[in-house]
Amino acid sequence: MRYEKIDSQLFISNRQRLKDLLKPNSMVILQSNDVLPTNADGTFGFRQNNDIFYLTGIDQEETLLILFPDFPDEKFREVLLIRETSEYIKIWEGEKLSKRQANEVSGIEKVLWTSNFETLLRKLIFLAEHVYLNLNEHDGGNWEFETRERRFIKEFKEKFPLHRIERFAPLMHQLRVIKQPIEIELIKKAIQITHKGFVRMAKYLKPKIAEFELEAELTHEFLMNRSRGHAFQPIIASGENACVLHYVSNNQICEDNELVLMDFGAEYANYNADITRCLPVNGKFTSRQKEVYQAVLNVMKAAKSMIIAGNTMENLRNKVAKVMERELIGLGLLTENEVANQYEDAPLYKKYFPHGISHHLGLDVHDVGNRYEPFKVGMIFTCEPGIYIPEEKIGIRLENDILITENGNFDLMEGIPLEIDEIEALMSN
Repeated sequence: MRYEKIDSQLFISNRQRLKDLLKPNSMVILQSNDVLPTNADGTFGFRQNNDIFYLTGIDQEETLLILFPDFPDEKFREVLLIRETSEYIKIWEGEKLSKRQANEVSGIEKVLWTSNFETLLRKLIFLAEHVYLNLNEHDGGNWEFETRERRFIKEFKEKFPLHRIERFAPLMHQLRVIKQPIEIELIKKAIQITHKGFVRMAKYLKPKIAEFELEAELTHEFLMNRSRGHAFQPIIASGENACVLHYVSNNQICEDNELVLMDFGAEYANYNADITRCLPVNGKFTSRQKEVYQAVLNVMKAAKSMIIAGNTMENLRNKVAKVMERELIGLGLLTENEVANQYEDAPLYKKYFPHGISHHLGLDVHDVGNRYEPFKVGMIFTCEPGIYIPEEKIGIRLENDILITENGNFDLMEGIPLEIDEIEALMSN
């Protein structure tokens, strides 16, 4: 892997905390992600299943994890199965992990080849009363695609119809939402790389630069700093493109007097950063651009102060809506009378701010977690208000990543230029 070695204690600790949540006499079976095909004999780059990575640190295809804390023979209470290498694989793909290396990464003593899975399963399964199987339980996930997990669930039900299957995802959502100290450091590393990429783009930006050229500068900086690349498809949106929330074409020319909205983030060791900044193409904001930018920044500061332990996402959204309404009135986009007489179920601010204010961040950019539970210490959220005015060709969104601590919150991106004068100073150097 490109990233530096991670202390195996993270994965050992994660497994122990998981075991504390399992029902008595339970078995957990986890599958890695597929290697996805493109066309002909091509494949996409492999991306590990985040739950497997969270519990083992293994970043290799065809990996399985079996946990059975109450199994009589302690050697089989934790078993990691990895792909066996061969001379053919060494020639065409390079070295795969040895059993010893897998043990060092994961802290799991019992390491077998994936080909031993069927034999091992039959050895263990009939002593298990509960079997936890995994599924991507995310309301934004693609449920049409048949993953390795889905295929295994079908197969398991056919072979062992009398076993009680338990949902594994809720347990992982409960664990992964609270970031451990090592995880926070990995996210900080992703943010440091993101910061470098932003500075590089800002210094490169000038009139007539193409959006994809900015993306190229960003990609270069990420790869030079041990990142695998982008945490998600970057949005580099100039002019009216910035009013398209998920614009990823990045193929237009940045014109003088326009703004460029940049929503991006580096991935590091499977952990993600997520930032949004808006830059004036010529290095100076117009007076109207400053007005809108400052309005968004005012909302961001108000929202950030509310991302603290005990608050809820619904309460955050409702209070941010009131702040946004005041800012939109100040910009002349709404009137006090219109706001006073609006329909409660169709608030007018949504015309200019149609998306959410925050989401969990971690191994997934839109990380797992219960959006209805109160905020807790150790959670990381984005804070990302925006105002979009297509008729003025202005779209501004600002976004930082916020860690909730026992003493309020900590802005993990506090050193990245954000204020108007900071942005203009950065571009003038």
